[in-house]
Amino acid sequence: MTTNGMKNGIDNQSLEDVGKLLSNRSVLGEPEPWEKWETQLCLWSIGIGLAGLLILGVLVDLFLLPG
Repeated sequence: MTTNGMKNGIDNQSLEDVGKLLSNRSVLGEPEPWEKWETQLCLWSIGIGLAGLLILGVLVDLFLLPG
């Protein structure tokens, strides 16, 4: 095995060890549960976004695309 080959083998082993260490611990900690209002806020935001896309799509179809 060449010196370069040994170096790559050591680097790969080091990366695997680091991956194992990080997988055992969460960097961000435990997630906290969502409140009911946070869930409702996300659902309303998604709904308003979808409605906006629908309205924008209709307006583009009516005024910009050749018909």
